[in-house]
Amino acid sequence: MNKVLAENTSANLTSDFKEITKMRLAVSVVFSSVAGYFLGADVVDFVTVLLLAVGGYLMVGASNAFNQVIEKDLDALMNRTKNRPIPSGRMSVAKALSIAFLFTIVGVGVLYIINPITAVFGAISIILYVALYTPLKTKTPLSVFVGAFPGAIPFMLGWVAATNDFSIEPGTLFMIQFFWQFPHFWALGWWLYDDYERGGFFMLPTGKRDRGTAIQIILYTIWTIIISLVPVTGQTGSLYLTPVSAILIFLLGLLMLKYAIQLYKKRDEKTAKQLMFASVTYITLLQIIYVLDKFIRTWI
Repeated sequence: MNKVLAENTSANLTSDFKEITKMRLAVSVVFSSVAGYFLGADVVDFVTVLLLAVGGYLMVGASNAFNQVIEKDLDALMNRTKNRPIPSGRMSVAKALSIAFLFTIVGVGVLYIINPITAVFGAISIILYVALYTPLKTKTPLSVFVGAFPGAIPFMLGWVAATNDFSIEPGTLFMIQFFWQFPHFWALGWWLYDDYERGGFFMLPTGKRDRGTAIQIILYTIWTIIISLVPVTGQTGSLYLTPVSAILIFLLGLLMLKYAIQLYKKRDEKTAKQLMFASVTYITLLQIIYVLDKFIRTWI
């Protein structure tokens, strides 16, 4: 009996840890950072990759823990968040704050070991996410614009970790992930509109699931595709993309654009959900293609 109880307790603690740090989101951020590192590194140092992964996870985990403390009462109103550790009563605010502060301190420290610039950008991402984006979510749709800044840092953070420098290459990576977030989060906001409304969150640019929001989603999707293809022109320093890889990314972009156009026509939750998943597929495969493109060129 005691053994079963201990196993259940351990399982619950693990589950709560995953939820308070939003593990799936944190892992995707780490993936972006590591992809950026591989793009920027002349020689891959796996110790640095490990530090970047650990530091990145801690920083994202800290941001999410702070976020859930601030939004605990609102989370209790929404179906998708009411069972999170704090609103469900499984974790106290004090414990969540302890995790958040500990992760912030250790995360910044780990990134500082890589280089100071990486640590600074990591710290900036937490400040922007917690102090600006989180409180603005219940005030204005512009919160998505503000949140796009910390959300765009991971891809370029890896390059900075590899080079200890910020220039046009990491700036381009930043811009790719910055503009990608608008169709991604607006699709999410459209899909979960009713739940967000219960929590008082303003996620859509017009505040409604209307033609205006759909048009903006299409425009930002097109702009995301354009920015993603800029490296093929050879105007982004050492960040380069071959024509073959550019074609693959363009085709991926067309798939995302297809769902954006369908959302304009249908304006339903199902299509918004499809667009959201298409956007995740786009950014993930884009990063893989960028990395493979670099290493294939190096090997050849």
